[in-house]
Amino acid sequence: MKAINPTQTAAWQALQQHYQAIKRVHLRELFAADGQRFNRFSCRLSDQLLLDYSKNLITEETLATLLQLAEETQLTVAIQALLKGEKINRTEDRAALHLALRNRDNLPMLVGGQAVMPQVNAVLAKMERFCNQVIEGDWRGYSGLAITDVVTIGIGGSHLGAWMVLQALAPYRNHLKCHFIANVDGGEVSEILKSLNPATTLVLISSKSFTTSETMTNALTVRRWFLTSLRDPAQLRPHFVALSANAAAVAAFGIDREQLFEIWDWVGGRFSLWSAIGLPIALSIGFKAFEQLLSGAQSMDRHFVTAPFRENLPVILALLSIWYGNFWGAETEAVLPYDYRLQGLSAYLQQANMESNGKSVDRQGLPVNYQTAPIIWGETGTNGQHAFYQLLHQGTHLIPCDFIAIAEPHHPLVNHHEQLLANCFAQTQALAFGKTAEEITIALAAAPEEIQITERDRLPFKVFRGNNPSNTLLLRQLTPNNLGLLISLYEHKIFAQGAILNLFSFDQWGVELGKQLAQCLQPLLRKQAVSASIDSSTQGLINYFQTWNVQHGSR
Repeated sequence: MKAINPTQTAAWQALQQHYQAIKRVHLRELFAADGQRFNRFSCRLSDQLLLDYSKNLITEETLATLLQLAEETQLTVAIQALLKGEKINRTEDRAALHLALRNRDNLPMLVGGQAVMPQVNAVLAKMERFCNQVIEGDWRGYSGLAITDVVTIGIGGSHLGAWMVLQALAPYRNHLKCHFIANVDGGEVSEILKSLNPATTLVLISSKSFTTSETMTNALTVRRWFLTSLRDPAQLRPHFVALSANAAAVAAFGIDREQLFEIWDWVGGRFSLWSAIGLPIALSIGFKAFEQLLSGAQSMDRHFVTAPFRENLPVILALLSIWYGNFWGAETEAVLPYDYRLQGLSAYLQQANMESNGKSVDRQGLPVNYQTAPIIWGETGTNGQHAFYQLLHQGTHLIPCDFIAIAEPHHPLVNHHEQLLANCFAQTQALAFGKTAEEITIALAAAPEEIQITERDRLPFKVFRGNNPSNTLLLRQLTPNNLGLLISLYEHKIFAQGAILNLFSFDQWGVELGKQLAQCLQPLLRKQAVSASIDSSTQGLINYFQTWNVQHGSR
């Protein structure tokens, strides 16, 4: 991919001028002038997913110029490089071919000239066999009892994807109870282990490198917990499985090669739920449903690769994000799912977006002079309305929002669902159009005089400026297939945004420094020592910790 500074393109210059012309235009005016605005600014994927982006601060000229930016920054070339397995993760000298993981058509896909589908298919077949054994009760623990609980130990991309998907697909889950240990906080590990029986517990250690400090610390703690119940360490064998690219480290930990489910260096952690990292998903919902998740993602892959940019859902979302971040000064984006099962989605997208594009240098290693990744945050449904929507409506920040709703629920409570969707659609309407002082005054005309007098004093506090942009994503139903569609949509949005902004989206060097410093500081927590290499603040914190801490027997 050629390194192109987006600010040097003709489209970027045109967008700067266009912003000056449109910045005082209100969404009320745009809708009043165009009765076909919804049809003009909405896209569909089959009959399962609708994107309504008509409530954005755009005109046809805006969209045309944003699409020109995608062309001038050679997004098409970037997409082809992704698809061909080129080493687009240049700083780590790796490809980023997670599309191969959900290549259900089994089309040839290459990395470094080598076909990868035989490896992918072999691991999927191994996952299917294993899932069937565990779900049917044929895989048994050291005492001969069937598995009842699955504990996944991993962090970041080895945790968030599977955790989020299992919340979203709760209606599809089977009898296995799934638990996740991510944080190195001992309180979390202790609480989870309290409820488990080692004789019926299966542990999945999910780590591409099998060296991640938090994951390995937790894995060793869980192994010690098992050993307090076993007569022979060999009895650990049926209880530990590894999902990793590091076979040597897995063997050193004591896990048999047959119980290693391989991933590869061309699979980025935050794009890995489609790989063996998704084994907890397949165990919980069954392998056939896991395949439907993959198929949904592949449908979006095909759309992203083949659809013209004017009709391309991920490209449109990426361009809108760039428009607000770099021309309107928006620093955050809210992800607002109106389905409680999607409660993990905003956290998942935080990592996917901010770890991918939270960069301050471009592909040439030069400091950028434009905004890259937005800050992603959010909450589900009407919970958010009673928390932070006050700021969305009447605060001082411009915050573009993605509203995500499900048309057909899994539950039979029709009234609840209608009320939920009414709230979702009403919030997009209120954010876009607001309520003027004149409208409030007209509504008060029929009220008694004493009420009018009181309400006139309150008038400034009841005005809603509106003109707050939003997208609405409407899924027909929250099925494994449609969840795959949704996740893949956001993956490709992130990739497209990074490509247009001249970023390497598949590395994450920013997480390394804190890890390195933690390794240096941990020994200092255990002894009274002063290090000339650390600052007075950090040394002071260590001193107070040592003063206040009750010494544990493990020290």
